[in-house]
Amino acid sequence: MERILVVEDERKLNELIRDYLESLGYQTTGCFDGNQALAECDKAVPDLLVLDVMLPGLDGVEVLRRLRGRHDVAVLMLTARDSEADKLLGLEVGADDYMTKPFSVRELGARVRAILRRSQPAVSARSRQVLKHKDLSVDVERHTATLAGNPVALTTTQFDLLRILIQEPGRVFSRKELMEAISGYVYEGYERTMDVHVKNIRKVLEDDPANPTRLLTVWGVGYKIQE
Repeated sequence: MERILVVEDERKLNELIRDYLESLGYQTTGCFDGNQALAECDKAVPDLLVLDVMLPGLDGVEVLRRLRGRHDVAVLMLTARDSEADKLLGLEVGADDYMTKPFSVRELGARVRAILRRSQPAVSARSRQVLKHKDLSVDVERHTATLAGNPVALTTTQFDLLRILIQEPGRVFSRKELMEAISGYVYEGYERTMDVHVKNIRKVLEDDPANPTRLLTVWGVGYKIQE
């Protein structure tokens, strides 16, 4: 059973989220501040973190910054702030997705399922699928990527984007295509969301992220892996 840690200081909302996720078959644990969330993750890393931005003590963005240096965990951020800058900040520090309050628990459940589905890809019965292009390698079963033989750290969403792109080097994927491929739906602001994910992938793949040579932008269209 997949375990989800819900970090939300509004206790009624925390309970509502947990009750709904448990009705979908997930095991949940509740936390109410940032320090408690870090302690819980250090004790037992969950499969997914539902993380509110506005928390007492450490806020959600700082919690995520610290987690990214310690654990590989998928993260869905919740924010009451409606500005694009606040949403994109969470993605820049490593969130896989975000939702703005107020939200439907059914939509939250759909987002959770999409993230967990991507983080645990199906294993081939015949052989392990390893996608390679030049010095870049993506092991689909093990959910790992290497560059020139060295492991690179990617979030669940970043890994899935790279997996899609590397399957067809040279093909240009639109932002909408990529968003639909990784989540099954497109939502408002997906263009900037995708740009931030690509920016983060470049940070670990490119020698000079400002002048990429592997993951390229095709202006007005989308992105591609250089042939």
